[in-house]
Amino acid sequence: MTIASAALLLFLILDPLGNVPVFLSLLRGLPPQRQRIVLARELLIALAVLMMFLWGGKYALELMHLRQESVSIAGGIVLFLIGIRMIFPPPEGLMGEIPDGEPFIVPMAIPLVAGPSGMAAVMLMGSNEPARLNDWSLALLIAWGATAAILFSATLLYKLLGRRALTAIERLMGMLLVAISVQMFLDGLGTYLQISPP
Repeated sequence: MTIASAALLLFLILDPLGNVPVFLSLLRGLPPQRQRIVLARELLIALAVLMMFLWGGKYALELMHLRQESVSIAGGIVLFLIGIRMIFPPPEGLMGEIPDGEPFIVPMAIPLVAGPSGMAAVMLMGSNEPARLNDWSLALLIAWGATAAILFSATLLYKLLGRRALTAIERLMGMLLVAISVQMFLDGLGTYLQISPP
């Protein structure tokens, strides 16, 4: 996997376009200046969590006696469920009921940006090819930077595209995530059965 393809995969998993309506609703009650501060804080927390899973994932797997293929299969299942919810969103939203008040860590940083599938993806990258941790860190920074740029311009995007266009983009990304999740599942299953994935 190249840095560009890893960055694209992580960008799809972070799903900034799908998060635009949710972030706007979460930050709606705050003054504009405070909105930017809260958004920057939550994005930095999400980046720190993902970097921690990237660099420490190998050791966490060893500590918990988990095999890489089990994380790949679990990540694929979680990613599949999120992709399905993006295509067929429930009435309460992608991540369920959202608590009132200023968000802190939950739900913006975790699980909206740094969700279980993102954590599993970076953990797999770091544990599969630990010699390329610097490459994966760069890919994560590129994906996170693009995500931050989109979320900081969420209000403008919402005005330009409208809710219908954003919904269509979110469902398209959901389809891509479902395809990626199936591949992750098959890769993990193939490794488990000692069959080389196609």
